[in-house]
Amino acid sequence: MILEIITPDKNVFEGEVSIVTLPGKNGEFQIMNDHAPLVSTLAKGNLTFEQGGSKNSYLVDGGVIEVVNNKVLVLAEVILNPD
Repeated sequence: MILEIITPDKNVFEGEVSIVTLPGKNGEFQIMNDHAPLVSTLAKGNLTFEQGGSKNSYLVDGGVIEVVNNKVLVLAEVILNPD
């Protein structure tokens, strides 16, 4: 599936990933391939994902996620540890 992470200032990441773990307002949740469509808010916490066998992580401070047709779009208010 494709993960795209965007802030108001820039596109932070876009690429093929196998799993995404997100900090939801009601607790952490995961998205995998063929997940049902979803819209949710994000809390402050770690957004992690696996790409090619390696784990990557960003600290986000709020935002919204949309999952549709194996595309995960994260609209983050702030990324606290950008590249």
